[in-house]
Amino acid sequence: MTPDVSIVVPVHDEAGAAGPLAREIAEAFKGRDFEMVFVNDASRDSTLAELQALKAELPMLRVLSHAKNAGQSRAVRTGVLAARAPIIVTLDGDGQNPPADAPRLADALMAAPPEVALVGGVRAKRQDSGAKRWASRWANGIRKWLLNDDADDTGCGLKAFRRDAFLRLPYFDHIHRYLPALMIREGYQNRFMDVGHRGRETGRSKYTNLGRLWAALSDLLGVMWLRTRSRNPGDVTEA
Repeated sequence: MTPDVSIVVPVHDEAGAAGPLAREIAEAFKGRDFEMVFVNDASRDSTLAELQALKAELPMLRVLSHAKNAGQSRAVRTGVLAARAPIIVTLDGDGQNPPADAPRLADALMAAPPEVALVGGVRAKRQDSGAKRWASRWANGIRKWLLNDDADDTGCGLKAFRRDAFLRLPYFDHIHRYLPALMIREGYQNRFMDVGHRGRETGRSKYTNLGRLWAALSDLLGVMWLRTRSRNPGDVTEA
C-alpha cells in the first residue's frame, strides 16, 4: 500500500529525543495513511536502539541507518529515496519542530495546484539563543536578497514538498537550506506558513555560527551559479 504522506526525520545523536518525537508524529497524523522514515546518521549514542525498540509499538515507523556520518542533507535524501508517498514532510530530529504543525503543511500542499512544490514552515517564535537568532536573520536576509527565493526562514526543518520535485533537484551537502531557490529554478512555486518552535530539551546543536557562516558562503555561491546555468523549457508536450 502506498501511504499519502511520508514523514522523513534525520537524526544524529538524538538519544532521548528521537523516541518521544516518533510518538508525537504518530499522534499528530493519527487516522491518516502515513509512514515515518527516521534516518539514523551514524549516531554514536542509543538513538538507533531507542528507535528500533519502538517499531513494535509504531508499525508505521521505518528506521534506516547510515554506516558513516554524512550530514543532515544526505540523511534527508536517503529518507526521500526510501519514502513511498508522493508527499514528503521533514522535521528536525531534535524535537524543536512541533509535529502538531506538520499535518497543516501536508494538507496545504495537497490542496495546492501542481505547480506548488513546497510549503515551508516559518518559525514564528523561535526558541533559540539571541546569537543564534541574530545569525539566522542575517543569513536569511543575505540569501533572500541574492537568490530572490521568496523565503524568510529556510533553516526551519519543518517542510512539506512533492517527492518527484525534490528528486529533480541537483544534490549537494546542505541542500536542505536552499530548497525554495532550487524549486523556483525548476519552475515550481513555494508557499509558506507560520509554525511553532520549541527549545531543545536533550542533546546539543550540531552547528556553530562560525561553521554555518563558512558553509553558507560557499553554498550560496554554488546556488547562484546553478541559477545562472538554468534554462527552463516551460510546458513539455508529447506529439
